[in-house]
Amino acid sequence: MSALRPGLCSVTFRALAYGEVLTLAREAGVEGIEWGADVHAPPGDLSRARAIASESAARGIAVASYGSYVEAGASDPDAFASVIETALALGAPNVRVWAGKRGVASRSAPDEERRRAAEELRAFADAAASAGLTVSLEFHRETLTDSVASTLDLLGRVDRPNACTYWQPRPGLDGAAAASELSTLRPNLSHLHVFHWNLRRERFPLAESAAFWQPLLAAVAGWDDPRFPCRWAMIEFVRSDDPGTFLDDARALRGWVS
Repeated sequence: MSALRPGLCSVTFRALAYGEVLTLAREAGVEGIEWGADVHAPPGDLSRARAIASESAARGIAVASYGSYVEAGASDPDAFASVIETALALGAPNVRVWAGKRGVASRSAPDEERRRAAEELRAFADAAASAGLTVSLEFHRETLTDSVASTLDLLGRVDRPNACTYWQPRPGLDGAAAASELSTLRPNLSHLHVFHWNLRRERFPLAESAAFWQPLLAAVAGWDDPRFPCRWAMIEFVRSDDPGTFLDDARALRGWVS
């Protein structure tokens, strides 16, 4: 059975140095970090990536994933090589990528953009497979993966076993709809981003969403997939970007996944 483990996205604390993020993660008891490419682990900075990997290992924190900002179909395809190289320097088993140009909803994207995104994702997945990595699409509003149907269409076009998708709730999504989405994505699911927002994108303590998250995490914890001996439920953003709030959120998440 694939283990479900509590983690953190480093973008939650962009203002902190990577060592401070590691200290906070250790204090919170989370077991892995997805390192973001925007601040903490820029693509191509291999010495920094290796330093993060070394310090993560020394603190007993796994490198869960590399959170890149490659936009398949909209970025320079040559950027993929640098992202893979940096992921390997980090020791990350997975690379997060975006599908299409951020800010463009799937219903507004022309088919040519979808075709180009699939073509670039296929090439990226092949290169990642050669390096022993999986590739996960960010499941996010106003991208080509802003719905289950659009995500599955894109993954079908890519048609690579190491190309998967994350899942995170759209603000305002109820528990039944969330469970349905996850169940439909199950054969293609890698990891989860975890947070508690409302429709106005206001943030709330994670513990207040126990009725929403506990059944979802329990379901995912029972799903086996040989590609993912470990799945991560990673906290992404907390109320007021406050480290103290994160400690509380991590305590709730640890309780749910245990």
